[in-house]
Amino acid sequence: MTDDGTTAAAATGTLGYEQARDELIEVVRRLEAGGTSLEESLALWERGEELAKVCRHWLEGARARLDAALAGPAGTDGAEGPAADAG
Repeated sequence: MTDDGTTAAAATGTLGYEQARDELIEVVRRLEAGGTSLEESLALWERGEELAKVCRHWLEGARARLDAALAGPAGTDGAEGPAADAG
């Protein structure tokens, strides 16, 4: 792998979701366009796998936060507001 690829791989842990997604889109575009050597294609594929993991990590975190928000405070079974108090 080239220095550029190594540097990018090291930075993967600090990428936000949007950055990783946008870079992944570019990787896929380059792979689909063809015209790269086998070595370059493999490096792009590996980078794409890393970026997909970053995106999956962010999405799993978002899902956990959403699930927690939907569950509401402990012991309320997700019911909140005036309707929950009227019972």
